[in-house]
Amino acid sequence: MRRHSMQRFENQVVIVTGAGSGIGKATALRFLDEGARVVFVGREKSKLDKAASGFQQDRVLIVEADVSIESDAEKIVKETTDRFGRLDTLVNNAGVHAQGKVDELSTDAWRKVMATDLDGVFFMSRAALPHLKYVGGSIVNTASVSGTGGDWSMAAYNAAKGGVVNLTRAMAMDHGKEGVRVNAVCPSLSRTEMTEDMMSDEKLLEKFNERFALRGPGQPEHVDSVIAFLASEDACFVTGVNLPVDGGVSASNGQPPQ
Repeated sequence: MRRHSMQRFENQVVIVTGAGSGIGKATALRFLDEGARVVFVGREKSKLDKAASGFQQDRVLIVEADVSIESDAEKIVKETTDRFGRLDTLVNNAGVHAQGKVDELSTDAWRKVMATDLDGVFFMSRAALPHLKYVGGSIVNTASVSGTGGDWSMAAYNAAKGGVVNLTRAMAMDHGKEGVRVNAVCPSLSRTEMTEDMMSDEKLLEKFNERFALRGPGQPEHVDSVIAFLASEDACFVTGVNLPVDGGVSASNGQPPQ
């Protein structure tokens, strides 16, 4: 397997949640490729095992867990530090989605999205912060352009990702002088397991492509490189940023092409 020419994370330890597929998997592999020891976190062990195959097992830890459960978040961090002795970067990537307007969403659907997409970031960050403060580490959250502006029929996801966007800013302010940087990436439509149904809808993709300034939709690899940058020393004076990785969608004022 070819390694990236940059080796910015040698001897560092990185947790990536939602690492079994999509952006999480690509990100975990990117950190491994740049020399880190990586903890793959997710709810399906078989997917995590497959994602991490091919790498030296002394550089990989698989943790089957649900970040929406407080005790699981604490377990993830404990198993990481027990195994590797430190933690340098936390990537809060795990997420779920529920379609619907407020008057269409069930309470269970609302709570599932909030529990994973927002509570999970809180639980994982709280558990990780003592270790990140010790080494001067960082947190990178996977937010979304759905957290910086509204969508039709995505009330729960918009609310959760909007929470992640402003939680990113709050943590950056609260923990910067403690040596911890906190940033987020905000992807637009990307080819992941979560968006498989959308990828088969040609009319929907045509509508999205009208909004991309670049050719879209995005790929997980478009996002993992930005996450790695934000976690690296190259971004040592960057914190509190919610960085669009969206092919230029957010460059628009919302008016249609003419």
